[in-house]
Amino acid sequence: PPGLHGIYGECRRLYPDQPNPLQVTAILKYWLGGPDPLDYVSMYRNLGNPVLNVPEHWHYVSFGLSDLYGDNRVHEFTGTDGPSGFGFELTFRLKRETGESAPPTWPAELMQGLARYVFQSENTFCSGDHVSWHSPLDNSESRIQHMLLTEDPQMQPVQTPFGIVTFLQIVGVCTEELHAAQQWNGQGILELLRTVPVAGGPWLITDMRRGETIFEIDPHLQQERVDKGIETDGSNLSGVSAKCAWDDLSRPPEDDEDSRSICIGTQPRRLSGKDTEQIRETLRRGLEINSKPVLPPINAQRQNGLNHDRAPSRKDSLESESSAAIIPHELIRTRQLESVHLKFNQESGALIPLCLRGRLLHGRHFTYKSITGDTAITFVSTGVEGAFATEEHPYAAHGPWLQILLTEEFVERMLEDLEDLNSPEEFKLPKEYSWPEKKLKVSILPDAVFDNPLH
Repeated sequence: PPGLHGIYGECRRLYPDQPNPLQVTAILKYWLGGPDPLDYVSMYRNLGNPVLNVPEHWHYVSFGLSDLYGDNRVHEFTGTDGPSGFGFELTFRLKRETGESAPPTWPAELMQGLARYVFQSENTFCSGDHVSWHSPLDNSESRIQHMLLTEDPQMQPVQTPFGIVTFLQIVGVCTEELHAAQQWNGQGILELLRTVPVAGGPWLITDMRRGETIFEIDPHLQQERVDKGIETDGSNLSGVSAKCAWDDLSRPPEDDEDSRSICIGTQPRRLSGKDTEQIRETLRRGLEINSKPVLPPINAQRQNGLNHDRAPSRKDSLESESSAAIIPHELIRTRQLESVHLKFNQESGALIPLCLRGRLLHGRHFTYKSITGDTAITFVSTGVEGAFATEEHPYAAHGPWLQILLTEEFVERMLEDLEDLNSPEEFKLPKEYSWPEKKLKVSILPDAVFDNPLH
């Protein structure tokens, strides 16, 4: 197929001596009902570059996130000028162990897992994104338990008959490096990894046997680069998928005046397909990079990605013919709330200080999008334009989307009160924080509460 042929051509350019690489193949193709979205993962032996201090490694390339066939069996064909399918394929570079004659196949399953996330959530990735995995990538005892994404250093974008394909490389990182990327930004941490040969080097090769973080290898990196970067730049992490929920404490749950409101704590109402599309679209637009921090309104025109600021020019994988039928946002009444209760699991709660210090104190916004439903919570500062929460009415809900406007003075106070969120080892759940005069309550709850919302 032409799309497949285009990617093969780029692989042959890099590996002319390996025309038939080892390949992991989906036995039952995704378009025939199989579970694996990637039709193939090719595995090449890369000799590295001794001059650049790049070690020998295995190079994995996926096939299936882009449009391989052009006949709508997986991806809708949208023309040759834009992205092909989701617009990218994944790559991964794994350091070759001494005496290893064949590439391990576990990276192929890792890539299938990421591809399933993209297909199921319709969130695409871009360079600088991070993925919280919370498990050694190869199921060993390794400290490499999360991922950053960046442009592959060797593979060039390919023009196929079905659009353009770029190549995003997975880079394995330690928990401390992931946290630094969240607090500051992914690109900054990737640059630091490139300067430390054993942690990736110029081609960002993952070594699953790496036992030290870049901050243990060079303690100055944390203070001189990361801490200074956070203070100067803030965080460019503008939203996360999270286990979260919110309650309107302003009125009794049985008040059904607004049929679109979500009453978490009683049985959550089901959102229609139009509601779901609408909030998803709004969050995407709200997470885009802007020349100044603007939170756009909901509308029916067309980020996504895991957790990262977005360039507005990227194709949205959520484009659909049904978007024109979305109910105009004017028909959904924005409600001002007197009092709200926010609920997070521990991992999401641990990001609240980042949200406050790295985003709101820099005049930005931060969104928690529920992974178990279509609820969202956006914190905005007074400098964000386009928000429906105001200083006069700091808590406002637009259907299932809650916005909370926090003044700089209140943010500073919250940071003091929430200081123990930075010490998870001393944390006992459930934990509650309350600011009665602000009519705001925050609870940190066990994961099970969100996995079983009716409990």
